[in-house]
This record gives sequence, structure tokens and C-alpha cells, in this order.
Amino acid sequence: MTIVLGCIADDLTGATDLAMILMREGMKTVQIIGIPDETTPKPDADAIVIALKSRTIPAAEAVQQSLAACEWLLNGGAKQIFFKYCSTFDSTDDGNIGPVTDALMDYLDCPYTIACPSFPENGRTVYKGHLFVNDTLLSESSLRNHPLTPMTDSNLNRVLSRQSDNHISNIYFESVDLGNKEIRKIFDQHNPDNTTIFVMDGLNNDHLKSIGSACKDLKLITGGSAVAMGLPDNFREKGLLGSPNLNSPFDAPKGRTVILSGSCSEATLEQIDYAKSRMPTLKINPQDILDDKPVLRQTLEWVSKNTREDGPILIYTSASPTEVIALQDEKNRVAVGTLIEGTLGQLASALQASGFTRFIVAGGETSGAVIHALAIQVLEIGPQIDPGVPWTLSRSGQPMALALKSGNFGARDFFLKASVQINSMEIIRS
Repeated sequence: MTIVLGCIADDLTGATDLAMILMREGMKTVQIIGIPDETTPKPDADAIVIALKSRTIPAAEAVQQSLAACEWLLNGGAKQIFFKYCSTFDSTDDGNIGPVTDALMDYLDCPYTIACPSFPENGRTVYKGHLFVNDTLLSESSLRNHPLTPMTDSNLNRVLSRQSDNHISNIYFESVDLGNKEIRKIFDQHNPDNTTIFVMDGLNNDHLKSIGSACKDLKLITGGSAVAMGLPDNFREKGLLGSPNLNSPFDAPKGRTVILSGSCSEATLEQIDYAKSRMPTLKINPQDILDDKPVLRQTLEWVSKNTREDGPILIYTSASPTEVIALQDEKNRVAVGTLIEGTLGQLASALQASGFTRFIVAGGETSGAVIHALAIQVLEIGPQIDPGVPWTLSRSGQPMALALKSGNFGARDFFLKASVQINSMEIIRS
């Protein structure tokens, strides 16, 4: 295995999003679930994206996992490390974006790096150091009510300053708009006595490509997935990229389709509302899970009566902000999330055993729980469904197709669109 770009993602759906962008830009990319070890297959790829579940765990654990992933990637030949986090900068005042960035900078001996969560295609932009969701400041968007990482401050310099021991500086729109040479000039003027994280403005894809080009000699880059679109050309110029076959068919396995949603984001709630009248739908009451009722047995009984051979079913625990707050008043917010995710993971495993091979999953934490329950180690990246969300394929054991969606991503008809798309794909032949 010889790779040129090694990526560490703090959640599963973000890793898939990043892998899709790198594939689209011409890098043969494979996604690995969890910290690799001696049993992990050694993929032949230009880029490897390691998907951790480190966004909401204690900062010290997130640092430990990220450093272990970084070491494995460097041993595999990685020339550059990319630390990927959410385009809405999901974190708390304690981290984990700042602590992980600091640790990676120290480990890689970096005098400076960037922080660039901008993803214009999905309505995330940074202007004057403030993060916007569509035309709304992050702090005034629905993300202010996120159950695990409520984002109440749009000023990224201020957010990072509370998390990081490094100097935080801004490179504003006026400089980014002048292109990669101007950005490099600012890098070159950096005070070597201050290890620095530069918060980058970014309003469009041209800005992100300029930023990526300017970062060609950095040991570490941090940001959302979209800034990675500027990186493959850097390796191409150095003659480090092969010629992967990016047009290989995506073979969808035979079997039934289920949609599992644990996300409480505004986008996912709209997608559930759209899907309700178009497919069999079951809401699992999260309170029943907390009360230790026989949710799994009852759900499987419902599935046996409502499964359609020619269409998907939808099962969700997603709840409104009011319902979530009420649940969190009863238990710790992390404990509530863990119980719900664990139930959906158990459900995914039971559904696989009964013939479901196509899983559409909404929510980063939920996706991580499902992947863990299904014991998936490596994912191949397939075609895009909506910006930031591709189909993926696991070929270890029984083939499975999975669409792993960040809660905030996808159009209103995402669930139906993903189901129709997978039905149109070529079927694996025995």
C-alpha cells in the first residue's frame, strides 16, 4: 500500500462525503471504518479516509484516536494529512476540533495550518470569519438546537480560540479572492514563533480550489470535505497520482431497502415528512427506548407486516427539538443518544439477517452505530445521490449497499430519490 493523501474524519458520514469528493476529482479513494490494525485489508488507493466516531467523545479520547490514525496513514506513505470535520463546525467549547488540530500539528511539527469548513454546494460559507448556513448565521440557524453540539457562535476565530492553544488568525475574502499566490504570501509572512491556525473565508468553489492549491506544501490541512477538491491537482502536478478507473459500475446487491433515521436535524425531519405518505413508516418513540420497552421485537413484528418487495420502508427515532429537550432533561444528552443509536444498530443487524441489503441511514452518529453493528470495515464509494452523500458498497461478507447521510444534508425528497437510484443500478450476479 502506498498512498499520497491520508484523511482522518471525525464521523462516518463526513468521511464518506470526503471520499466522494476525492473520487470525483480523480483520486482513487477507499474509506476505512475505525482505526486500522493488522487485520484491516490494505487497499490499493491514492487516498484513504479513516472514519472515526470521535466528534462527541471526550477530547482526550478523540486526540488519542486521531493520532493513532495519523500514525497508520504515515506508515502507509501519506505525504499529507487531512483532518475532516463537519461543515457546520460541530463541536463544543471543549472541542473536539481544536484539541485534535493542536495534537496533529504538534505530532507533524506544523508551524501553521488552516481551518476551512466552507461547503458552498451545501450552503455553508465563511465570510469575515463567520460561518453561514445558506443566508443565515450559524448561530441563528437550526444548528443552534443540535442535541449534542449546539452551535451558538458563528465567529470561528472565537470558537477555535476557546478550544485551541494555538494562535488563531483570519484570511479574509479579499485575500482569498485574489487566488493561491496571495494566500501563500500570507502563509510565508507567518511569524514562526507562533504556531497558527488560519481561519479561511470561502464563498464558492473557486475559492476552495485556490485554498487547496495554496496548501500544497502543508503537512496538515483541516476543514470540511469541500476544500479537498483543490488537493488532487497538487499531487497530479508532482506526478504522484495513478490513473484509476473512475467509471467502474456500481453493483447494487439484491435485497430489500430500509431507511433508518436517528437524526433530529431540520433537514432530516423535512425528509421524513415528505416520505411518510410515500412508503410504510414507523416512528419508534425514543422514550420507549429509555424505558427499556421491547422496542426491537415490536419493530421487527411491524417490519414483517409492512415490508414491500418493490420499495423501501422507513423507521425513525428522529424527534423535534422540544421532544429532544424533554428527553435530555431526564438523562444526560450523550447517554440518550447512545441508547437510541445502539437500538438502531441492533435493528440494522436484525434486518440484515432477515434479507435487507440496502440501508439508507440519516445522521452521523446513527450511521456509525449501524456500520459498527454490521461489522463493516471498508467501503467503496459509488455515485452521488445529493451533494455530500454517495452510495457506498461493502463487499466483506454479504454485499451491502449503504447511503450514509449527515443529518443536515440532502434535498426534501432524498429518501425516495436514493431508493429509486439504487433500484436502477446493476445487480450483482451470483
